[in-house]
Amino acid sequence: MATTQAPAVRDRFAALLDPGRVIDHPLERRLYGRDGSIAQGDCGLVVLPETTAEVVACMRLAHDLGIPVVPRGSGTGLCGGAVPLDGALVLSVARMSRILEVDPSVPCARVEPGVLNLDLSTAVRHLGLHYAPDPSSQQACSIGGNVATNAGGPHCLASGVTAQHILGMEIVLADGEVLRLGGTAPDPPGYDLRGFVVGGEGTLGVVTEITVRLSRNPPHVTTMLLDFPTVAAAGAAVGGIIGAGVIPAAMEMMDQKMVVAVEAFVRADLPVEAAALLLVEVDGTAAEVASHTAVVERVGAETGAGRVRVARDEAERALFWKARKSAFGAVARIAPNYYLHDCVVPRTRLVEILARIYEIGAELDLVIMNVFHAGDGNLHPLIAFDRRDPEQVERVHAAGTLIIEACVAVGGVLSGEHGIGLEKRDFMPLTFSATDLEAQACAREAFDPEGRMNPAKVLPIGSRCGEIVLDAGSLPEGTWL
Repeated sequence: MATTQAPAVRDRFAALLDPGRVIDHPLERRLYGRDGSIAQGDCGLVVLPETTAEVVACMRLAHDLGIPVVPRGSGTGLCGGAVPLDGALVLSVARMSRILEVDPSVPCARVEPGVLNLDLSTAVRHLGLHYAPDPSSQQACSIGGNVATNAGGPHCLASGVTAQHILGMEIVLADGEVLRLGGTAPDPPGYDLRGFVVGGEGTLGVVTEITVRLSRNPPHVTTMLLDFPTVAAAGAAVGGIIGAGVIPAAMEMMDQKMVVAVEAFVRADLPVEAAALLLVEVDGTAAEVASHTAVVERVGAETGAGRVRVARDEAERALFWKARKSAFGAVARIAPNYYLHDCVVPRTRLVEILARIYEIGAELDLVIMNVFHAGDGNLHPLIAFDRRDPEQVERVHAAGTLIIEACVAVGGVLSGEHGIGLEKRDFMPLTFSATDLEAQACAREAFDPEGRMNPAKVLPIGSRCGEIVLDAGSLPEGTWL
């Protein structure tokens, strides 16, 4: 297997693209050795193709040289999925950022993987359309990255995560072969390989084109902010609203520590004395919105909400959402680093798990803040810390393990939208049997027989068809910092 840092290898990739789109400077490679998680990898060359043909050429050369490849979008992922190991080649699709076609009659759009999530909705707003999955990082994350992790977002409670909005795609396999999967037909014939690739985290190939379903903008929207004296009361409101037959467009919760940090950052007049806030949004016809708003207000009153604040206009609604989507950035006021999980638990166990998360923070002397998708039980416990302190880092990892184990113990799953990557790879046996893991590994092998696509990710080392070329062993020392 060739090393990607050898001058001869660099020159061969530069001949396919141009020298300016082949990165080998040590500082730049170190930057590409990270994503939005706390993992630090070992990046070899970085290549920046701009077309499917260039991706094909790069993949064929990597295949000929036996080089492992890590596809990368915007690098905002939170589970180490885009972190290269052992000097792997990083193939960034960030320059493939064109919206190729919009068809309002379906409605759908055909886009390249580097298109930013929010840019797509902005581009089709004049048509009364939007792209529904809206991760908190939507200003920076790419559609290709959303496909890789099956990303969600606050507005996926009613509309579903990325998998429900991908109609078709083009994918370049490890040997350079190009496949087209799915399409705009209501029920494409054959196996749903499109659904398999969504959430594949770059272990199956490089997605180079995506046909996404667009949604029509609702005629009316109301956004409400409810504050509660206890987290249990807020949890009761979540169950009460859904139990009353209302599935909001979004239903988000923030605990007091997070509210205090966000208010200092955004200045949205949030009630910092509240133990928890619920941000609830309902949409539809005028009659539907009025009816659902009344239900939210009634349930809020019944469960002890101090105030139900209804956004007066679009400006205040935007401020509410700015507060929610600025939560992770606001943590910089608390500590220089954070570690974010995204386990999912049954809604009926939300309050119980939040109590356990607070216990874990107290036991390990860590600041843990919570902001999450309450409607579907997708937790986002955020541990604020300073990675320059090795002892503190050790406690952070211990807390992460305890949180995962607690969530799985009540019937939860490892991830709601961030993916598995490196972070949760070794926890997969908690929810999958050896037979399950073997089946997944064999499916992966069908796409990538040599195991060169994003090796050592998702499946635990030792899965039957796992990393069969690279002897990944354990993670390199210092990968998790």
